[in-house]
Amino acid sequence: MNNTEFYERLGVSKSASQDEIKKAYRKLSKKYHPDINKEAGAEAKYKEVQEAYETLSDEQKRASYDQYGAAGANGGFGGGTGGFDGSGFGGFEDIFSSFFGGGAQRNPNAPRQGEDLQYRVNLKFEEAIFGVEKEVRYNRDASCHTCKGSGAKPGTSPVTCSRCHGAGVINVDTQTPLGVMRRQVTCDVCRGQGKEIKDPCQTCRGSGHEKQAHSVKVKIPAGIETGQQIRLAGQGEAGFNGGPYGDLYVVVNVQASDKFDRKGTTIYYNLAISFVQATLGDTVDIPTVHGDVEMAIPAGTQTGKRFRLRGKGAPQLRGNGQGDQYVTVTIVTPTKLNDKQREALQAFAAASGEQVHPTKKKGFFESIKNALDSE
Repeated sequence: MNNTEFYERLGVSKSASQDEIKKAYRKLSKKYHPDINKEAGAEAKYKEVQEAYETLSDEQKRASYDQYGAAGANGGFGGGTGGFDGSGFGGFEDIFSSFFGGGAQRNPNAPRQGEDLQYRVNLKFEEAIFGVEKEVRYNRDASCHTCKGSGAKPGTSPVTCSRCHGAGVINVDTQTPLGVMRRQVTCDVCRGQGKEIKDPCQTCRGSGHEKQAHSVKVKIPAGIETGQQIRLAGQGEAGFNGGPYGDLYVVVNVQASDKFDRKGTTIYYNLAISFVQATLGDTVDIPTVHGDVEMAIPAGTQTGKRFRLRGKGAPQLRGNGQGDQYVTVTIVTPTKLNDKQREALQAFAAASGEQVHPTKKKGFFESIKNALDSE
């Protein structure tokens, strides 16, 4: 039965501590979160990471998973009451691994990459269309400038842990009805680091890291949209044991425009025109993100008519294409007419053979009477 898959999903070993599991989960959940990563398969990967973390972050579920696999973690073998004969002891594989020290352990002194960071940047509508360069400022854990990340006072060096001899774990023997059972636990002296710092650095107090106000310039490509992200390698937090810095993920939020709507490379604009313009036709200036352009409105245009302005939309992200802009017409009916306008419309109606009976504006008292009669 495969009881290592959940560990593989998080990229950790079976001996990983809860802190290591949590860090791995945070890193991967940021990477595959569907609100951030729009690539195909990202959401499925995110759900797999969630499932693995929900099991491995719970010590009881983790123990059942290690023994029985996913079925055990889900209560498929009696909710973790025990392996064989209901005695509370694990299966033969666990007994064997207990006697012989378990699986392979990670090297606590191996270089490890630092944590990834996330930064949200707000863009104006036009900045997202044409691209822009932004400077982002944030705080991060950097390698200590005094000890260069070793954690030891300059002139000294960390030494191999005297208790675990650099392994980061120690073996603990427990007497059971089946004999002596051996299990591995995190070393209580070096706390799993495999080394001791006898004389810690005064700047970082032995951690090897210090807080740093950091800034970096990021080039936002033309055509980017809300939710998309840009990865800046090596701009995250400092690594461990000489490992590389993590990455910075810049997540974009595009502010709404008061003129335009956008969907991908297509831009939409609503144009209000008068009854006369719609009837007789006209040539009007249309705003686009590329500047005003002239557009002809044919005579007899109806409300809802949509016109296409080729190449006046947004560019394709990291591509050569250019979207279009669509202009939707709305005919605005005037709410107030002067005498000349009213006479002209009545003459137009007569010439069209229409019999129009214009409504008269009600007086104050008439309005009150109608309101009472309607009750």
